Amino acid sequence: MRRPSLDGELVHHVRDALGSILVIDYRKHRILSFNSVFEQSKIERSRPYLPVHEYNRAMLLPVAFRRPGHATILGLGGGVLAGGLNRLLPDCEIHAVELRQAVVDVARQYFGLPATRRLRITVGDARQALMTMPEASTDLILADLYSADRMSPTQAHRRFVEHCDRVLTADGWLAINYHRPPSRDGALFRQLGAHFPTLLSFKSKTNNTVLYASKGPVADLYEQDSRFGALEARLPIDWRRLMARVNRLG
Repeated sequence: MRRPSLDGELVHHVRDALGSILVIDYRKHRILSFNSVFEQSKIERSRPYLPVHEYNRAMLLPVAFRRPGHATILGLGGGVLAGGLNRLLPDCEIHAVELRQAVVDVARQYFGLPATRRLRITVGDARQALMTMPEASTDLILADLYSADRMSPTQAHRRFVEHCDRVLTADGWLAINYHRPPSRDGALFRQLGAHFPTLLSFKSKTNNTVLYASKGPVADLYEQDSRFGALEARLPIDWRRLMARVNRLG
């Protein structure tokens, strides 16, 4: 997460039981913040489907390896991941889980959340949503669970890893945005390795770490691979440059 500009124009402010939700315009961008200290989401106003934060762009990289028919997003925020997936995959069913109804309302009104039947939104706790999902029911999970000032502890629980493994299809992918990555010597990393044979990581310029876990073996992708051109045509986020910074773990 990044600090939003204090020079921006406050477009909208609403409160719910969990605190403030702010929409701030700064130059060509629009920012979602929960307390004006960190940016939860950021888009270009002229292209709301385009993620601005590098870690959000990096979270979409599993699409280069596998084209999912169903994707699950844990933590809707301003809807940048939902908008990016909708732009990339016109046939993909997307299920987003968001704790706060007010955040969903703001995403729809101010962040260009796609109005499509392929996007289903559940308002509720991500842990409960995972527990009730059928086995092998999704091809891709993007987990970006944050409150105003910290990552949700849910993403650091071993049970969370177990549930993700259970609901993913046989060659499914999990991508988690960590403010601090799990220790390579810790129980959570061992749990990930026990369920997912392939672990990769990406470190953003803001020190977020995106950890990728695949249930199947993954071949390296090289810069000349033709699929990057097709992805860039749909969503211009410099796929080749991002993929070049992905590292294998273990």
